[in-house]
Amino acid sequence: MIIQVIQHAVFEGPARIAGWARERRHTLRTTLLFQKEPLPDLEKIDWLVIMGGPMGAYDEKGFPWLVREKRFIEASIGAGKLVLGICLGAQLVASVLGARVYKNRHKEIGWFPVQLTQDAGRSAFFRDIPREFTPFHWHGDTFDIPSGAVRTAESRACANQAFEYGGRVAGLQFHLEATREGVDALIEECGDELLEGEYVQGREQITAPVGFDGLAPVMSAFLDGMERSARLGTEQRKVRGIA
Repeated sequence: MIIQVIQHAVFEGPARIAGWARERRHTLRTTLLFQKEPLPDLEKIDWLVIMGGPMGAYDEKGFPWLVREKRFIEASIGAGKLVLGICLGAQLVASVLGARVYKNRHKEIGWFPVQLTQDAGRSAFFRDIPREFTPFHWHGDTFDIPSGAVRTAESRACANQAFEYGGRVAGLQFHLEATREGVDALIEECGDELLEGEYVQGREQITAPVGFDGLAPVMSAFLDGMERSARLGTEQRKVRGIA
């Protein structure tokens, strides 16, 4: 599979996703929108991954390339590509699907547990990951669940942590791909956000090695679920004579 990553900031790259892609022998390519790189040919990709970033999904005036990015996400969904949005990426996907993106009641920065909803069992993406796990968070915004999507995860600070749409699209508010190096870079660029708050941890707690140890198996199980779902869908379409 050809996985196309859209990156909004130098300090929020694919991280562990790149390693997973290499292990599965997929091709991973990256478009740096913040460097005004052109979006790829939609026909030449199988899977679109939209990363996080410090801007908001509604900040088109400050970041005009968000307009064409949203159109590309919409076209990718319409073309039946696998689509995964992470943090800002999830908010962009939710927005494209007609949902509202807005400030969350709490900023959520650090390591906080996430629970799967009962509906998550209906999603092939989430079926093989633990009912509760502790990912990395860094967000102040949230999204409503798009019409027709399934809400699949929640936390105490943020009710809408993840969704699955149509068996080929997912949005994750949290970061399973995070590495120590990536989080160090994020703190370097955005450390002024580490202000006192109920769901904001300090630098030492955020960079403690124990947090990163549990991410890889959860991320791999999730991405494997997306990959399996895509392959099953392709096989079913071939049987029906569609693909």
